[in-house]
Amino acid sequence: MAEIDPIKTSAPGSLMLLGEHAVLHGHRALVAAINLRINIHLFPVEEKCVEIQSALGNYHAPLDQLVDHSSFTFVLQAIRQHQSNLPSGFKLYIASDFSADIGFGSSSAVTVATHAALLQWLNNKEPEPHTLFNVSLETIRAVQGRGSGADVAASVFGGMVGYTTEPSFDPVGISVPLTAVYCGYKTPTAEVIMKVEQKRSANADHFAQIYAEIDAGVEKAVDLLRAHDFPGFGAVLNRNHELMNEIGVNTPELQEIVSVLQNSPDVFGAKISGSGLGDCAIGIGYASLPEMDYPVHHLEITPLGCAYHD
Repeated sequence: MAEIDPIKTSAPGSLMLLGEHAVLHGHRALVAAINLRINIHLFPVEEKCVEIQSALGNYHAPLDQLVDHSSFTFVLQAIRQHQSNLPSGFKLYIASDFSADIGFGSSSAVTVATHAALLQWLNNKEPEPHTLFNVSLETIRAVQGRGSGADVAASVFGGMVGYTTEPSFDPVGISVPLTAVYCGYKTPTAEVIMKVEQKRSANADHFAQIYAEIDAGVEKAVDLLRAHDFPGFGAVLNRNHELMNEIGVNTPELQEIVSVLQNSPDVFGAKISGSGLGDCAIGIGYASLPEMDYPVHHLEITPLGCAYHD
């Protein structure tokens, strides 16, 4: 085959700001793309094989006999969705600005960047963003069994996005500085969702009230952000941390981090970010936190979603 230039794509990681768990029941969420990215280089080859290289390891298999690999679950599922249309094999190089162990939306970012590269190769043009969102969400749900798509929306569109599972996308157009602190461990999202759903089934009315308050908080937060009322926005985050504690996804480590963030003079508000039972807490503002024994990350919200590079 004639030599083809590599296809280069990237997608940002993300953080959930508001709406965790409630978004799975049709309520609003607020998610943000962050200034850490996953980069994909796709090189078509003559052989009918797939080769993947990344910091997580290497993979090689015939295109028509893809076997599972724990480090590349989302990438392989994305490839399977296009498998019958692929004209040849390819090499895929993955480079990330952040560890997959930290809850910065690596699964959604690598899924979006992989689909973007495959679709550009197959169609010789960049995919329409809503198409990219739909195929990427299909991958997430095929692997996890369930997923809101909020992280996918951030990786595709960039910026801060008000989101519901309809799906609906409401770009907020505001940026805030973020301090994210990783507690040192995380529970798989699917496992956390299962535990929360068991509790919700046992107390449906109470959870409905909590989720309604979370939804109203997202609506209020978007209005406050557009009015540049960051202390007001921080107060919404503080209240939503209390609600996440109420649904049972707080831990001693996360509570310690959130308390330190909330007491920092440089932070407007703080809460758990993501499904909970480990992973990250976030604060609005940059805090140095020298007293923290956990990794501290100062992040920005990036307006750049999935991108295609020369």
